[in-house]
This record gives sequence, C-alpha cells and structure tokens, in this order.
Amino acid sequence: MQKLNFPAYQFRFKSSENKVSIFDRIRKKFIILTPEEWVRQHTIHYLIEEKKYPESLINVEKLIKVNDTNKRYDIIIFNPDGTIYLIIECKSHSVRITQEVFDQIARYNLTLDAEYLMITNGMDHYYCQMDYIKKQYSFLNDIPDYK
Repeated sequence: MQKLNFPAYQFRFKSSENKVSIFDRIRKKFIILTPEEWVRQHTIHYLIEEKKYPESLINVEKLIKVNDTNKRYDIIIFNPDGTIYLIIECKSHSVRITQEVFDQIARYNLTLDAEYLMITNGMDHYYCQMDYIKKQYSFLNDIPDYK
C-alpha cells in the first residue's frame, strides 16, 4: 500500500480468498483493505495515538440521512455528552481534495452539526472549525488534541 503522510503505525492483516483485510480497532473486525480503508485506518490510529481521543468516542462508517438520501460517513468523534465534535471524510490517496469533497462533508454537517471537520486523502489533510453564528468555517493547522 501507498506510504501516507501519517506516522508509521502497526496494523494487523489477514488474507482470505486472495483478499487482504486490515483489523479495525473501532469496529473490532477485519475490513477488506482498499486504498480508502488504508487512509481511514491511519486516520483512526492518528486520532487515538497522536491526538489521544478515546476509542469509546470514535464511530466509523455509519449510515446517516442527508436530504432524504442515505449516506455513510467515514469517522465521527463524539463529545462525552453525545454531541458531535468532529467529522472526518477519508478519500483514497489518489483522489484529489476538491471543492466537491468539501461540499460533501458540508452536506453531512448540515445533519450532524460538528464543531470540527477534517478531510484527508492520506497525503493532504485539511482541518476546519465551524462558526455557526457567522455561518462560516475557518481553516486550522491541525485538530485539537483530546481535552
């Protein structure tokens, strides 16, 4: 797999029926290893190991309804009170981060109301903080560490 712009992490792999799977420590199961999953797993490890977010506050690949359409977000971090702190959209390393990707996470956020947004393709990472009063977001150098 492609080397990504994240620290090096230890992963568990298994091979079955000519397909490689990677262990997802949040979902507690092996997931078929795709380029997007490779980015997602690096992001999860980054959140836990570098930013110190508790695994219990992280949710991966769940269904949401956006404008009467079923969508699936990549990663969400909850606040301890159950509100949403951060939404993360992961793309394959070969997918450019474009306005369309920002629009996608913005549509998800219309339903989820997160304080922070992160978009990554494993090579480039973008972080935003929402300002709901001014109805805008500002770019950050990184997301905050867990408090």
